[in-house]
Amino acid sequence: MTENKTDVLVIGAGNAGLIAALAAHEQGARVTVIEWAPKERRGGNSAFAAGFFRCAFQDFEEIRPFLHPTPTLPFDQIEVEPYTPDAFNNDLMRVTEGLADTKLAEMLVEQSLPTVTWMASKGIIWELDPGHAVQRNGRYFFRSASVPVAAKGGGKGLMDMLFASAEREGLEILYDARAVELLVDRAGAVEGVELSTPQGRIAFHSQAVILACGGFEANAEMRARYLGPGWDLVKVRGTRYNTGDGIKMALDIGAMPSGHWSGCHASMIDADAADLEADNADVTRYSFPLSIMVNQDGERFVDEGEDLSSFTYAKMGRKVLDQPGSIAYQIFDQKTLRFLRGPYSNSRAVVARSIEELAESLGISSQILIRTVEEFNAAVSEGEFDPSRRDGKCTRGISPGKSNWALPLDSPPFYAYAVTCGITFTYGGLRIDQECRVLTADERPIPNLWAAGEATGGFFYHNYPGASGLTRGAVTGRLAGLSAALSAKGRTMGQ
Repeated sequence: MTENKTDVLVIGAGNAGLIAALAAHEQGARVTVIEWAPKERRGGNSAFAAGFFRCAFQDFEEIRPFLHPTPTLPFDQIEVEPYTPDAFNNDLMRVTEGLADTKLAEMLVEQSLPTVTWMASKGIIWELDPGHAVQRNGRYFFRSASVPVAAKGGGKGLMDMLFASAEREGLEILYDARAVELLVDRAGAVEGVELSTPQGRIAFHSQAVILACGGFEANAEMRARYLGPGWDLVKVRGTRYNTGDGIKMALDIGAMPSGHWSGCHASMIDADAADLEADNADVTRYSFPLSIMVNQDGERFVDEGEDLSSFTYAKMGRKVLDQPGSIAYQIFDQKTLRFLRGPYSNSRAVVARSIEELAESLGISSQILIRTVEEFNAAVSEGEFDPSRRDGKCTRGISPGKSNWALPLDSPPFYAYAVTCGITFTYGGLRIDQECRVLTADERPIPNLWAAGEATGGFFYHNYPGASGLTRGAVTGRLAGLSAALSAKGRTMGQ
C-alpha cells in the first residue's frame, strides 16, 4: 500500500464485495478492497455457500449461452421450465409474507439475469446442478421452482473465480484490516474509513465507500439482542467475521435500519456440526420434506411438507431451536431413503429395525414415538407420491398435518438423523435505494455511502426463496459498484 487513498473503497471481500469492486473498476475507478480476515480465510459467507443463484428467465435459451455443459448433464438430455420474473417475484413475496420492499424486490428480480450474465463475462463458470433435476427415462427435468444455475465448485469455487478475476484486473485487496469507523466531513459526507490493522489504526480516504461486510450472525450479543433468547447459543454456518461492523458504523452516522431485525436464515444442520464456520456442504439436512420430524419428547412439531424445501429450509431451523434441547430427529424409511441428498452420507444415522428400537436408541419414550408414528400413518391420504413437485399427498385429521409427500413410515430399517439450528445470515440491515445508496431516516442518501449484500435490509422477512441470497449480493454489489464509481467520477446513473 503506497498511499491510503482510492476512488472507491469496498469493505468486505465476499461475493457482494468483489462484484462491487469489479463493477466499479469496469467504470474506470481506482478500487481498493478491505478485508478483515487473513488471506487464507477470505471469501466471507459466500465461501461457505452452495453456490446456487436464483434468476428469472423466460426461456432456457436465455441462460444456455453462459452455461457450461457437464458430462452428467448434456444439453440434449435436459428440459428446463422457464422461471419468469413474475414467478420469481411471486415466490419472493409469498415466502416473505408480502413484506419484502416492492421496489427492492423488483430490482432483485429484474437484475438477476443481467447480473448472472455479466458475471460470466468476468470469468464465472456456470453449470446446471443435477441435484435440482428430476431424472426420468434418461432425461433430466428442471421444474420452474428449481434453481438450475450454480457456480462451478460451489461457494468456494465461486469465490476462487472472483478472486482470480480481481487479480487479473489488478484490484488491490488489503487483508487483516478491520473497518471500525466511517470518516465523515463536517457536511455529513463519508470520506473514508478508519482501519484497525496489525500495524495499528490508520485512516483510509476515498470518494466512495461500499459496505459489503455482511450481517451480524457471527455476533452472539447482537443475535441475542435482536433475534431473542437462545439465539446466542446457535451454531454459525458461515464466516466468523460477519459481526455487524458495517451496519453499526452506518447506523452511528444516521443510516436508517431496515428489514426484519428479528429474522434470519436459520436452517437445519447436523447436530454434531462445529459451533462456528461449519462446512455447508457437509452439514446441511434439507431432505426433511420426505421425513417425519420429532423432538426429544417423540412428538411431531411442524408440517414437514409445507412446500418445496427451497422455500422452507431457511425457516425450519427456528422451529428446531424452539424444541427441547434445540434438537430434532428426521426419520426416514426405505421408501424415502434413496431420495436423501448427498450431505446425509457425511453424518452418523441411528438405524433400527423397529420404531421401538429406534426410540430406545434415541433416548425417546418408545410408547410416545410408536403412538406418533401410528397416528401419522393412519392419517396419510391416498394420492400419487412425487418428490419433484408439490404433490398434494397429505395427512388428514392430525395436527400438525403434512401438506405434501406424506407416506406411511412403515418400511424398516428406519434411519434417524439428529439436527439442530444453524444460522447463515441475518435479515435486518441498512435501508438502501435502487442504486444501493444508504439512506437516512428521512430517505435521503448519505453522501458517498453504499451498501450491498447481507448488510442491506428490506429484501427478506421470516423466510427467503432458496438461492436468492447470493443473487441479492451479486445484484446489489454490481449496482453499488456502478453507482459509486460514477459518483467518484462526478457522474450519476443514466449519464
